[in-house]
Amino acid sequence: MAKSDTDAAWVDDDAGPVVRPYAVTRGRAAAKNRYNVISLVRATAEAASPHEIGIAPEHVSIVSLCQRPLAVAEVAAHLSLPLGTVRVLLDDLLAWRLVRVTEPTSTTLPHDDVFEALLDGLRAL
Repeated sequence: MAKSDTDAAWVDDDAGPVVRPYAVTRGRAAAKNRYNVISLVRATAEAASPHEIGIAPEHVSIVSLCQRPLAVAEVAAHLSLPLGTVRVLLDDLLAWRLVRVTEPTSTTLPHDDVFEALLDGLRAL
C-alpha cells in the first residue's frame, strides 16, 4: 500500500488526524475516580510541560483550559472528547497534582411553602 493510501485512511481533511479515545487514554476505559459532569476542574499550575513523563497533548490542553474553573462536561466539549476519556485523563492529572477537582455541593430544595407560593403566583397570571 502506498504511503498516500495509508495517510488517507487516518486523516480526514475536515477533521484532521483520527485518534480513537482509547489511544488517548492508552487503553484505559474507566476512571478510578467518579467525576460528576458539573464537577469543577482547576489547574494548579500555569502550564504543564509536554516533556514530563506520560503527559500527552490532551493533558496539556486540559491544564491550559482549566486556568479558570471549568466543569468536566465543558472540558470534554472544548476538547471534542467523550466524557469517559476526559475522566481518565483527569485521573492522570490529579495523580500528577496538575489539577484540582471540586465536587458540586449538595443543594437542598426550598421548603414546600416556596413551591406553593410559586404555583399560586403562576395561577394568578
